[in-house]
Amino acid sequence: MRTEICDRFGVEFPLFAFSHCRDVVAAVTNAGGFGVLGAVAYSPEQLDRELSWIDRQVSGRPYGVDVLVPGKIDRSADDPGARLLDFIPEVHRDFVTHLFTKYGVGNGKPFTPGSIGRADEIGRRVTHSGATGLIDVALRHPIGLIASALGTPPPEMVEKARTAGVPVAALVGTVEHARRQVAAGADLIVAQGTEAGGHTGEVSTMVLVPQVVDAVAPIPVLAAGGIASGRQMAAALALGAEGVWCGSVWLTTEEAETPMVVKRKMLAATSLDTVRSRSRTGKPARQLVSAWTKEWDEAPESPGPLPMPLQILLAEGALARISHAAENGEEGARELANYFVGQVVGQLDQVKPARQVVYEIIEELTSAIERLDDITRP
Repeated sequence: MRTEICDRFGVEFPLFAFSHCRDVVAAVTNAGGFGVLGAVAYSPEQLDRELSWIDRQVSGRPYGVDVLVPGKIDRSADDPGARLLDFIPEVHRDFVTHLFTKYGVGNGKPFTPGSIGRADEIGRRVTHSGATGLIDVALRHPIGLIASALGTPPPEMVEKARTAGVPVAALVGTVEHARRQVAAGADLIVAQGTEAGGHTGEVSTMVLVPQVVDAVAPIPVLAAGGIASGRQMAAALALGAEGVWCGSVWLTTEEAETPMVVKRKMLAATSLDTVRSRSRTGKPARQLVSAWTKEWDEAPESPGPLPMPLQILLAEGALARISHAAENGEEGARELANYFVGQVVGQLDQVKPARQVVYEIIEELTSAIERLDDITRP
């Protein structure tokens, strides 16, 4: 295949794979695509170890890193001397304890957000300074791209990347955001529709992509959201995208570190079984519908989600315990367990190696293009 993206990034296929799992990133890169590691799950030290491992696995083939730099967060996180756990109201702690009791998680043991360990550090990874630390680590490795997943890339990020000769990508959900990202120095725009997993806007991929392509030309655009097959990739290219950015399709691969109880829920889910909810991060993020999302969003006694990053502290600590309890066979914990995933979850019904997923997408893409060529042939 030959698109501008293939030539620019030195890949065989214009298929970018976002994952928090290093094994998925390496597998996709080695299969001819471009793996992108989500860095927010790691401390700087952990990220350095993960990237060093990827470096050894891919032998110089291109991969990238994705950081979270939200434009707006709770002001408490801007104070480096503050203890973030102190800003979680008692009513929110009590609500999680109520959920644990209601669903029988952990035999009624009280929940404390601080039990997750280094809680403040986890919360600060989505702050400006926290992201900068991850960016510095990433740029010490031979990465081929650094992406800003939420919010405009700060000037320091662009400047550091320029100095290192690394292109900057930015994910957007509206045309206005796309123009703002280009003005900030983004070299590549990922137009992400509301179908996508994780943080999304409200505009669908089919509508968003051509508008963004027209608005930012000649800056190349990748399409994201609702893409897990070759036919969907062909549609994205027809809309003017130079390639695609996929995340959900890797969550049920053999390499994915998705908790098994969640992976099973994904394999059984339909495309109606996702919801945009603030219950996990404090910002609207598409994820599996579960008792967790329903309780936070619909229960009369819910205090409502906290702003980012406080809800991250609360939710990730609770969901880590819930996942562990679910794997131990606790049925109530299984009801609560969830994870970020897009509407293509309805297509994910088998566990496959990531390499196989890449080849199947490209094979179907080729067939789709050939079919369109037959239609247009006189």
